[in-house]
Amino acid sequence: MTSHEVDFNYFSQEHLLNAGCFDMRLIVEVVEQTLLDFEQGSIMFPEKIVQIFNQRTQERINCLPATMLDEKICGMKWVSVFPDNPHKYDLQNLSAIFVLSEIEHGFPVAVMDGTLASNMRVGAVGAVAAKHLAKKDAEIIGFIGAGEQAKMHLLAMKVVRPGLKVCRVSALTSEEEQEFIDQLAPILPDMEFIAAKGNVKMAMEGADILVTATSAQAPLLKAEWVKPGAFYSHVGGWEDEYEVVSQSDKIVCDDWKTVTHRTQTLSRMYKDGLLSDHDLHADLHELVSGDKPGRESDEERIYFNAVGLSFLDIAIALTMYKRAKEAGVGQSLELQHEMIFEHADIVNKVHL
Repeated sequence: MTSHEVDFNYFSQEHLLNAGCFDMRLIVEVVEQTLLDFEQGSIMFPEKIVQIFNQRTQERINCLPATMLDEKICGMKWVSVFPDNPHKYDLQNLSAIFVLSEIEHGFPVAVMDGTLASNMRVGAVGAVAAKHLAKKDAEIIGFIGAGEQAKMHLLAMKVVRPGLKVCRVSALTSEEEQEFIDQLAPILPDMEFIAAKGNVKMAMEGADILVTATSAQAPLLKAEWVKPGAFYSHVGGWEDEYEVVSQSDKIVCDDWKTVTHRTQTLSRMYKDGLLSDHDLHADLHELVSGDKPGRESDEERIYFNAVGLSFLDIAIALTMYKRAKEAGVGQSLELQHEMIFEHADIVNKVHL
């Protein structure tokens, strides 16, 4: 008789960390390979569902699906972003879970933490862009923002630009800057860390790589601080003045069509008629595949904007799932033991 038991694996963030999933070099490689898979048509990538509860703060919960056809895995990320959490409640602003299902029978195979993968993906995508667009001899990186995504950016940038020597960081408070330094300095002992004490100009002016990773909706980054040859990774919404874009020699996105429907600086300029499709140099997968060139001179100012692609999250989740399974961590949980009407006592459990 066919067994109708359905089980799945559960992995907490601690399970994933203990399995060695916080491997930034691996995740950078996964992002590159998955971008190639996407270009070759082996990924299903439907629109995400967005529910915004507060237009001012952009508090929201999103549902992001994607399917890796070659791996026969369909996944979904359920992610919340509540920007006021840190300063109102001393809580993280982002939390996420993944559901992975196989597509032979359609049963779930895993429910797992998604916060680690989400934050690593942000950093890894920025790093893949930097690999193709930042100067190879980059030494100084500057940050506006000192949260989890900024921290992940630094770790990922160090993978592709190991020559980085100085990190300057500006945040809303000195405490946030110091926490950034206290947490990252032991991991990167060869770097010099400088707290800007809220002085965003000090953090960014003259840096080889600039990163804005904030929840602000204001032009914090000024064009005059972006030197020739600089690479700028834009993570949040509206974080830079329009002239930062206008003076850039190349504009690259993770997905330009998606960007045009969002609230980033590029999105605003597009809607205002200040930017057109012809102003885009490339989507990131075109650089990875070699279809379009990356940096072509040491003087180019290059602007990169990523809004997040769900298929990269699912690919990272699948990679973490496999590593965690191999490490023997996590829990096997029963979704059902048998089908509903196979229960011997079902007559006692039906309420009409």
